[in-house]
Amino acid sequence: MKNVSVEAALAAVRQGALSPVAERVLLARAMGRVLAEAVLASRDQPPFNASAMDGYAVRLESLHPKAKQITLNVVGESSAGRAYAGKVAAGEAVRIFTGAPVPADCDAIVIQENVVRQDGVIDVTPDGRVPMPTHIRKAGQDFKAGDTLLEPGVRLDPWRLSLIAAAGQDTVPVWRRPEIAVLCTGDELVLPGQTPKLDQIYESASHALMALIKQWGGKARYLGVQADDAKGIYKALKNVKADLIVTVGGASVGDYDLVCPALEKLGLVLDFASVAVRPGKPTSFGRLTNGTRVLSLPGNPASAFVTAQLFLKTWIEASLGMPETSPFITAVTQAPLSAAGPRESYLRAKMGGSLQGQLQVTAFDDQDSSLVSVFARADALIRLPANALPQNAGSRVEVLPLDRL
Repeated sequence: MKNVSVEAALAAVRQGALSPVAERVLLARAMGRVLAEAVLASRDQPPFNASAMDGYAVRLESLHPKAKQITLNVVGESSAGRAYAGKVAAGEAVRIFTGAPVPADCDAIVIQENVVRQDGVIDVTPDGRVPMPTHIRKAGQDFKAGDTLLEPGVRLDPWRLSLIAAAGQDTVPVWRRPEIAVLCTGDELVLPGQTPKLDQIYESASHALMALIKQWGGKARYLGVQADDAKGIYKALKNVKADLIVTVGGASVGDYDLVCPALEKLGLVLDFASVAVRPGKPTSFGRLTNGTRVLSLPGNPASAFVTAQLFLKTWIEASLGMPETSPFITAVTQAPLSAAGPRESYLRAKMGGSLQGQLQVTAFDDQDSSLVSVFARADALIRLPANALPQNAGSRVEVLPLDRL
């Protein structure tokens, strides 16, 4: 239970995730949600042969490359949403616009730049006599009826929403968002906008965590700041209705670390009490008697943000039915790295450009876990295994990109 590996902690967090529950929402409200069922195409897209250009629909046999002059009679018009339903014989043409249905008898489009029109006829210029390509979008070119357009477990972004709309669906099945309550603890904390005493600081962690919960797919509720008092923490949490409670601070083993004692009164049973990770060792995860899961994060901002990136995000994504994937990429460190201690370490870093096809990354010099400004500049975490040896500049390292907008 104590000082478990990051891998073991992640496994416990996934095991403790919710069983996803599906709900159907309007497509207009589905941005960022996770798909619960596959999306299938109900018909071909486009459902007809469509013109890719403005011009004239003709029969290919009407175009004679060696003819001195090609004159075609214009017998109708086809525009988007208004198809030409008549016949088209050799020697005839239909005025057509981009996206409009191509008449059934036609198999070529002469673009309007390659014709001269007057008095209901067109003369096709030499450039238009052999149309290459034919400028016709074939029926089903985008997708065909029965095709699987999206698999369950994907997060819906603007382009995927457009694909669902193109399939004709105005609602979409998604997984219910887990409800997460956040409580920060510490006598030293005051809310932004208030006047702190000389020995107090502003509570800042919740602003990142609330935003990350929303970004990762959860519903966040802020429970405010609670002083270092076991009874007060107990009262603040005893009637909370949520799928997961996230506490920040008071998670270590000092005299004023009272979150765990308070939660024990609510029947807390821990899956793990600490993690062999730096920063963030005093991170714990468990369950209350009523079934609510609890993730307790350290109070120092960097520790809280690193462990949230590792464990809170994992819990949310597992509760949304998202497939388990590795978030790590490989990069080359631009500066030497010191040896790691007995804990798996995560260094705040900045990614740079590519050198000979390799992404570059540089760790910040100051890795103190209390520094908010460093995290504000970072866009990645360099992962060092426990007991890793010193790394020279140019060494390949594992990198966890941060979810920056």
